[in-house]
Order: sequence, then structure tokens, then C-alpha cells
Amino acid sequence: MIVAPSILSADFNNLGRDTQMVNDSAAGLIHIDVMDGVFVPNISFGFPVIKAVSKIATKPLDVHLMIVDPQRYISQVRDCGAEIMNVHQEACTHLHRTVAAIRDAGMKPAVTLNPATPVETLRDIIADLHMVLLMSVDPGFGGQKFIESTIGKIGRLRQLIAETGSSALIEIDGGITLDNAPKVAAAGADIVVAGNTVFSAANPTEVIRQLTLA
Repeated sequence: MIVAPSILSADFNNLGRDTQMVNDSAAGLIHIDVMDGVFVPNISFGFPVIKAVSKIATKPLDVHLMIVDPQRYISQVRDCGAEIMNVHQEACTHLHRTVAAIRDAGMKPAVTLNPATPVETLRDIIADLHMVLLMSVDPGFGGQKFIESTIGKIGRLRQLIAETGSSALIEIDGGITLDNAPKVAAAGADIVVAGNTVFSAANPTEVIRQLTLA
């Protein structure tokens, strides 16, 4: 299992220290949640913070834009050092154009689905994606409880990937714990995003290691 710790749950007074902890851990990615207070009911941080993290990070940056009109910021996300740019299907009127522009900018395109959005909406684009992120909570806040129906949704997405010949990875974000990570892995997920579970732990490096074994 690839683990992507979410710095939304890090100690912002010690962001450099927490980023270095992720560098030194078994994590595969650093997940960065950008919220605009419009698409989701919260505001997190913007490009200066992403750029600051990128100067320290040795793991690839997975930038998850929970914002309206994310296509307006493709060049800025690239210039901040992102390897993966992740946009919400619900926020993109012309998703194919946005995905193509992300790839043309030199990043790997990913698309996120909210809990109530069916995976079938991606049938005509999934072959062009590096990754699909399934939200297992309603986006906007950390620390929410995992939505159990996500397990079945992972299976449906895995079937869609097989049917379309896509090589897209499956990432799960929201309420991931050491208890439910094995169920998520068994259902077919490749990557888990973990925030509070990692950064609230007495030994976050060990928690990351345990998550990779899910």
C-alpha cells in the first residue's frame, strides 16, 4: 500500500519538521489539500505553502484541489513542484480539456469523486488518468469518520478500470485508520491518504509503516 500523509493535519508551526518526518518515513507521496471556502466549506492554504513544502520534500507532491475552476491554476500548481494534480470531477465543466492541460503541463492528471458521485461518470476519461481519488468522507474538513459504502465503490471502480483497459491507480481519502486500511486494500485500493491517523500519533513514522502493510 502506498501511503500519502496529508499535511492538512500537520503542525503548521512545525511544517518543515513534519515534512521531513514524511521524507524519512515509508510514505510514497505527500498529499496537499487546497480548499477555497467555495467548493468546500473551509479554507486551507495556497501556493506559498505548497512551494515551501516542495523545497523540503523528497517525496512526490500529490496536490488535491478542492476548489472551483481548478483549470485556472494548472501552471501555478506545476511551478510549485507538484507531480500529481488532482481535480474534482464535480468542479470541472470540461473535464477532458482540464486533464489534457494537466498532462501537457508535465504533471500526472488525477480526478477526485465525492462520496455521492458514481464511478461510472469517469468511463469516458479514465483511460487518460494516472489516478482516481475516491473521497471516503465529504470533503472540507479533516478528522471525519470513514463512509463504509466506499468499500463497494472501490470494487466498482476497480471493475471500471479493468473494463476500460485503464492503468489508473485508486487512492482513498478520508477517515483512514489502521483498522479500516486493510479493508480498503482488500477492496482494491493502491493508495491511502492519512491525516489525523499519522500526525496525531505518538510515533507517526511507525504508523506510516503499519499502513504500508495493510
